[in-house]
Amino acid sequence: MTHQIVVCGAGIVGLSTALALARRGQRVAVLAPRASVPAAEADHYHPRVYAISPASQRFLAGLGVWDAMPAARLTPVQAMEIHGDADGEVNLNAWQAALPQLAWIVESGEIERVLIQAVRLFGIPWIEDRCAGYADGEIQTENGARIRAELFVGADGAASPLREAAGLKHEAVPYKDTGLVVHLDAERPHQGTAVQWFRDDGVLALLPLPDTSDGAQVSMVWSMREEAAARLLALLQDEQAAALEGLLAHAAEGRLGRLKVRSKLHGFPLTLERAQMVAPGIALAGDAAHRLHPLAGQGLNLGLGDVEALVEAVAGREPYRQAGDLRVLHRYQRARAEPVLAMRLATDGLHKLFAARATPLAWLRNAGMRWVEHAPMIKRHLIAGASKN
Repeated sequence: MTHQIVVCGAGIVGLSTALALARRGQRVAVLAPRASVPAAEADHYHPRVYAISPASQRFLAGLGVWDAMPAARLTPVQAMEIHGDADGEVNLNAWQAALPQLAWIVESGEIERVLIQAVRLFGIPWIEDRCAGYADGEIQTENGARIRAELFVGADGAASPLREAAGLKHEAVPYKDTGLVVHLDAERPHQGTAVQWFRDDGVLALLPLPDTSDGAQVSMVWSMREEAAARLLALLQDEQAAALEGLLAHAAEGRLGRLKVRSKLHGFPLTLERAQMVAPGIALAGDAAHRLHPLAGQGLNLGLGDVEALVEAVAGREPYRQAGDLRVLHRYQRARAEPVLAMRLATDGLHKLFAARATPLAWLRNAGMRWVEHAPMIKRHLIAGASKN
């Protein structure tokens, strides 16, 4: 079986890669188990949500999928409050950068559902199988098929089977933190504001979601120390909810009033990862290529930035070059080097800065936040930088 381009993975990054390539006239197929996401139910929200930057929103709109998502399930973020572990505080507002919003909070399931529909409507071939091995420009699948292509795109997640099978270099450093996610009923309206606290026990963020029949709703993302998270996850459901609500009553400082658990609590380990992004006939994108600490909420935005750059390099190549030509793929790699490194340094640096317990550093980081709070030009720069990934 021979194809021009095969995208391994049917997540958001994989499907958007296939769709964007097809829209640029490339012959592309998807290699992944067949995926389906049922239509959303009122008052029920997918456990994983993303903060979609203006750049990512424009990209998804260009693919024709943004307007296919129900507007009632998209939450614009008008402002962000960032609290230090003392008196440091930074407030960012969309109007400071002349933007209608800073970002949108969108459920993973909603993006996946419309992407699956778009891929099917576009007639992109879907090979219902998985990569089990790679050698000499050929993938061996779990079902025993052999697939050849000019280019294989590894958009198959942090544990990328293609990356491992092809032997691409990969480094992973555990943060010894666990990401905890859950949806909460809030006593007070969030008013389109995302709130984040840098604490000595991790980083807590509350992201605005659409109201439910029970009132205001937010999504919690708490990167908590492994030991504390493990104790919480080990509790029975009722005990777990009570314990988490007690922790939030202190950590969220009453910002949204009483917070009540309304969904199942999920946990996942946090790591800092990077991989060799390209090799002859192979390109990695999204989590297969890099993973960051979620404190900035930029993981998916970086992945969609990968897709844009990869599609531009491949679809814009010279007619005499194949899609997997290393010269073509190096253009993609160079285009992504600076934004990925900048976000890596920023998120890892912030994590290290607030994890340090030394008193001088505690004073310095909170003093820095106070300085930024009174520097409009720095705020505009921060907002503009976050919107480009």
